[in-house]
Amino acid sequence: MTLLRTAFERALTAFVIFLLALLAVVILVGVACRKLEIPLVWYDEGASIMLAWLTYYGAALAALKRAHIGFPGLVNAMPPRLRVAAVLFGEACVIGFFGLLTWFGVQVLQILEGDTMVSLTWVPTQFTQSVIPIGGALFIVAQLLSLPEVLRQARGAGIVDHEQAPVAEVMQQGETAVEGRAR
Repeated sequence: MTLLRTAFERALTAFVIFLLALLAVVILVGVACRKLEIPLVWYDEGASIMLAWLTYYGAALAALKRAHIGFPGLVNAMPPRLRVAAVLFGEACVIGFFGLLTWFGVQVLQILEGDTMVSLTWVPTQFTQSVIPIGGALFIVAQLLSLPEVLRQARGAGIVDHEQAPVAEVMQQGETAVEGRAR
């Protein structure tokens, strides 16, 4: 499972970095062309679609890293058995939501059959909107791949709060420095 998760994370990270770099290039070229008074007709539509793609794929990557908003403090306040139940309930809600998003995303693609982008008529709208079901499915895969670690934490000392971990580390370093000076 760890090998699969690592491969998934690397592939998703590489694709997100590629999208981010491509979006930056498109924006820079679009701005330069506009300043040179030779604006690109597809720039606005293309950049907004790329931003949507970056958002969906980036959200799946964040889900794999458990970087979305959560309530680890609330879950950690519960006894271990209730923690596991709360985690499973939360996962069921998230996976259910993204399952619906994926399902309806496929329905949207069927409705869009034959449509094209306004500025690039050779690009099917189905392609540009395929990010909806693909992003939903990737989010589900990311949740499932990270679930074993979260369940292990829930059964143990508690779920690691990724927002509080850096703060706690800095606080501990500060306490160690103060103790070192006191000696």
